Amino acid sequence: MPRVRQVKTTFTAGEVSRDLLGRGDLRAYENGAQRLRNMFIFPTGGITRRAGLGYIDTVPSDGRLMSFAFNTEQTFLLVFSDRRIDIYLDGVKQDSVEAPWRVDQIGQLSWTQSADTLLLVHPEVPPKKLTRNPGSIWLLEDWEYIEDDDGRRHQPYFKYAPAPVTLTPSAISGEITLTASADIFTPGHEGTRLRFRGVEATITDFDSPTVVSASVAVDLPDLDPSVEWAEQAFSAPRGYPVTVAFHQDRLVIGGCRYLPNRLWFSKSGDLFNFDLGEGLDDEAIEFSVLSDQVNAIRGVFSGRHLQVFTSGAEWQVTGDPLTPATVQILRQTRVGTLTDRFIPNVNVDGATLFVARNKAEIREFLFTSIEQAYQATDLALISRHIIQEPMDMDFDPARRLLFLIRGDGKFASLTMFRAEEVAAWTLHETQGKARSVAVVGEDVYLLIERNGGYVLEQFEDGLYLDSALRGNDETPRQIWSGLDHLEGMEVSILADGAIHPPKIVQGGAVSLNAPAHEVQIGLAYTHIVEPLPPITVSDAGTGRAVRLVEGIFRLQNTAALRLDVGRGLKDIALRRLEILDTPPPLVSEDITVGALGWQPDGTQPLWRIEQDVPLPFTLLAVTTELKVND
Repeated sequence: MPRVRQVKTTFTAGEVSRDLLGRGDLRAYENGAQRLRNMFIFPTGGITRRAGLGYIDTVPSDGRLMSFAFNTEQTFLLVFSDRRIDIYLDGVKQDSVEAPWRVDQIGQLSWTQSADTLLLVHPEVPPKKLTRNPGSIWLLEDWEYIEDDDGRRHQPYFKYAPAPVTLTPSAISGEITLTASADIFTPGHEGTRLRFRGVEATITDFDSPTVVSASVAVDLPDLDPSVEWAEQAFSAPRGYPVTVAFHQDRLVIGGCRYLPNRLWFSKSGDLFNFDLGEGLDDEAIEFSVLSDQVNAIRGVFSGRHLQVFTSGAEWQVTGDPLTPATVQILRQTRVGTLTDRFIPNVNVDGATLFVARNKAEIREFLFTSIEQAYQATDLALISRHIIQEPMDMDFDPARRLLFLIRGDGKFASLTMFRAEEVAAWTLHETQGKARSVAVVGEDVYLLIERNGGYVLEQFEDGLYLDSALRGNDETPRQIWSGLDHLEGMEVSILADGAIHPPKIVQGGAVSLNAPAHEVQIGLAYTHIVEPLPPITVSDAGTGRAVRLVEGIFRLQNTAALRLDVGRGLKDIALRRLEILDTPPPLVSEDITVGALGWQPDGTQPLWRIEQDVPLPFTLLAVTTELKVND
């Protein structure tokens, strides 16, 4: 029976799909794992128990999180819930603003920022802008398009009716009626504007599908019927902008309900002026994205070029500078973007990450100098099982982690270093359901459904529990309060660095078995590490049994190790896991563990780490000695 010695020095392929169990020849197999739960991956190859989540505040309802960089020193967290925006700075609520979006509409909310103004759009709600005035008062207001002294408003216009349909005015000035040659009007048109032969009219009353009352501030040229008319592009009956971005000093609007494939570009340097004028270089631009497939615009993103993400393909808009004469749009890839929810595209080192329409892929949209075109690489090809019903995502540049929220409430993280060819996924679980994520400066926030409500929480290094509170007092205390959000739930306790027995929160407080100066109190979560089966099993063929003789686990700054080498989970003697009077030591050394028993199933791992104790754990490498039955 030959002995085989294997050294695993890296986990930089992350948790890979079981579909790879027959591909021991791949580097991803050598560098991957069968399960990595609640672990962060270092770019150097090691893995560590993920940071815990500190409790910030209770949120009124489901919703989503958004970052708003007001200036170089202040970046705010915006929490959108049912008809409300709560504004936080450094984890402290600063203000609340009434909002028009219902909780069921927030998923389609799209946004972009310019300086101290945040623009927000939704296909069923008039577009808004959020600003903070010098008195630190937050204002949510409607967009205001540029308007001339004669009342001519420079917003986008479009003739939705068939080309032959005419309008006939009853008078040339004042209060008039406009009669259409076909049924085109609805009650929702009240308050909207028409542009008839260059003159604007505001609809004041809906009289019938063919007749509306209107007011005009400038005299019409005559009373003749004309096909030369259009209505404002965005309105209640036609829908409002789907997505928005800034590019080359222009405001770019992508799509609305009735014009899902159309793009509008504002005048250069004049963001709320969409006057097409005579097609001069600085004037507004508009056109439709036309091809052999449906191209409902789902996102516009300013990168190397303006990137347009549609339901059926990805496009680049070129023009340097972008003018009515130079603008071109070219299809690059045919992947398609998520349609039933807006998930913001994320820029990572010059690449734009987006969620594919099939909800099973995260694609990297990257310009390649060799082909002079964009490619859309699947970042989850070997970890497809992790990408399920994406709900939200954001990138943390400090940790180099892309966080992805799933529909089932779990959340994934992707460690990304393109130059080093590191793209490693792990999956995370918590006692509740994650609903949204936002990176604000160097802080990562999650909106989580827990215990029948919704809470705002933040990743905190050195914290080893979820929805947790830290407390300290110069005088040792036995009763610790402030836990109302965990009422009736069992919490784990780390007091003065030692593990205390779990307690049930009653009246928003817990009573420790002994007083303590410093505590962490919150919900436990379990981290799991399972390797892939050894490659030698695949080489030996089916029916060959394998035995782990010995495993050497190289740990760093670790206080607890619970390991299964075939005989069930056992606490390895780094320390005792009973209640201690002093904090356990952090171990940075090799731990050698012997094993007995054969593993006849070649698809199962030979060892497994699983523990929920709220203490540090970091694994750098594993050396295993195996025997294979000839």
